Amino acid sequence: MAKNQNTFAKRQREMEKKRKAEEKRERRRLRKVQLDTPPESPPPQEDGEQLEIG
Repeated sequence: MAKNQNTFAKRQREMEKKRKAEEKRERRRLRKVQLDTPPESPPPQEDGEQLEIG
């Protein structure tokens, strides 16, 4: 017995939904990694100027 054409369409929708979820999960992971890494310290000032912190 052959499967209904709707079964194929449903499977395609499920696969697309899963793919989008994976992409979203990967974007979140990358964003978290970027937030976890401390920003690079600014380059040293020339002309003998000191950068005041605080």
